[in-house]
Amino acid sequence: MRKLNTFLVTGYSRAPQGTSMYEVHKHAGIVLEINFDTHTIERVDFTFVADLTKDFFKRLLEGYCLEKGLDSLIERIQSHYFAPSQQAVIVALQAAVQRYWDCLKEKNE
Repeated sequence: MRKLNTFLVTGYSRAPQGTSMYEVHKHAGIVLEINFDTHTIERVDFTFVADLTKDFFKRLLEGYCLEKGLDSLIERIQSHYFAPSQQAVIVALQAAVQRYWDCLKEKNE
């Protein structure tokens, strides 16, 4: 069996009404695979309806080191992603990253 050095964490928030995300999923959900040695986001998946949006977010988030904090990543989202679900995406990201730090703390205790 292959040894893993990553955690898979999720975060969710309510999708804005009137969007296709709300009609299909009712929530914004993000899945992050994070390397717990480097704290780097290795892979991303999201509950977007369009594949283009999913691909865009992969390019936007993958490779980001969480040790830098979330402020610059949130600014990156705010300056490149203009959609009604922007805030829902940010809240879901914050929830997933908090879950990551909680899991890491638990692992190291």
